[in-house]
Amino acid sequence: MRILITNDDGIDAAGLRVLTEWARKLGDVTVVAPKFEQSAKSQSILLRTPFEVRPSEIFKKYGIDAYLVDSTPADCVRFAVDKFGKFDVVFSGINRGLNMGYDVSYSGTCAAIFEANYARIPAVAFSTTPEGFSHTENVLDGIWEYFEKNGLLSKCDLYNVNIPEDPHGYILTAQGGAYFRDSFEPCGNDMFITRTIVVAKKGDCDDLHIDTEAVFNGLISITPMTVSHTRLDLLKEMIK
Repeated sequence: MRILITNDDGIDAAGLRVLTEWARKLGDVTVVAPKFEQSAKSQSILLRTPFEVRPSEIFKKYGIDAYLVDSTPADCVRFAVDKFGKFDVVFSGINRGLNMGYDVSYSGTCAAIFEANYARIPAVAFSTTPEGFSHTENVLDGIWEYFEKNGLLSKCDLYNVNIPEDPHGYILTAQGGAYFRDSFEPCGNDMFITRTIVVAKKGDCDDLHIDTEAVFNGLISITPMTVSHTRLDLLKEMIK
């Protein structure tokens, strides 16, 4: 299996290392990741601005080819597919911070799997709490076993996985609502800085099949995704 791995925290990020070291057991891994952090860049790309791409020796000891890209996660996927051919699966992450609810729209981690889906490549985004990655190293095998046991990638080719600390199970979920809100605070000289405030909390709803509620209750949330923005149910009704 040919595996492409990227992220939005940058090629030096701890989560990328954890995901890459784990994925080696599944097949032939190539890493194409941003040179610098690209968090909340969503699916932005560069069209007429040249950007740097060069080999990195960060995973040389594992015999893994790696490349740093001075652009976004979406561009990392676009470049990799154009230059290295089609992959069997794309993994994005492991993001330092959960990507749940409306946050998915801003996430560079999730944008990478959406870009992969445009190229008809199955893809999975992985995110976890910002406190560390020690707990993720121990659960990736179990997550992949859950995928294989339930044939998830044969049913949908795009998933968003969120891993809480000390998880005690898996659950299929829908994307929830607002996970945070932003406050724009002045910092002098007509400048403002964004302060992010988490607003979602355990107990906001009593449905564990919502990603935020699942994670707050210690469950690994696995959300099947789609890149379509069309209300197909409504469209079918309107054109009867």
